[in-house]
Amino acid sequence: MVPVPVLIEGTLRLQPFSLDDVDAYAHHFVDYEVVRHLSSKVPWPYPSDGVAAFFNHVMPLQGLSRWSWTLRRESDPDVIIGAIELWTPGIPEHRGFWLGRPFWGNGYMTLAADLVNRFAFEQLDVDRLVLSNAHGNDRSRRVKERQGARFIGLRPASFVDPRYNHAEIWEITKSDWSTSPRQVRGTAS
Repeated sequence: MVPVPVLIEGTLRLQPFSLDDVDAYAHHFVDYEVVRHLSSKVPWPYPSDGVAAFFNHVMPLQGLSRWSWTLRRESDPDVIIGAIELWTPGIPEHRGFWLGRPFWGNGYMTLAADLVNRFAFEQLDVDRLVLSNAHGNDRSRRVKERQGARFIGLRPASFVDPRYNHAEIWEITKSDWSTSPRQVRGTAS
């Protein structure tokens, strides 16, 4: 077991999921413009007890095969602005995330993904991460491009927004990451 640490870099704090966060998590998540980019496994319309059910599913796996964080700004730590998760083994992807609309375009998700990559490669000793996004979700694509991930190809996939019908598949290896200027040196606790 590798516990889910708190990860901090600059103004961003990644904090492990907690059952106390259900309402705060739902505030920015239950928004079609956020959810539409996610796998069709995520129900829409989103049920009122959906976040609680999701957290109850995730919590027993924390530190074993799943590491899940909420994103918060250090200046406003009670507000959850997004979430990022890491899975090993992959499903086939190893990482997924969402970010509330008011926070798009500020670099928060790229920084969060950098912190999670560092954790995966340094703490879990993962050799490579397979990543994906809906083909057409340019914001998610840019996070991967900034991290130096390599585009592998497309595969059929189903998303909440039925206009998306393919996933882009990406890969970043430990050796690629170890030489990348994107490495962040945030603190973990």
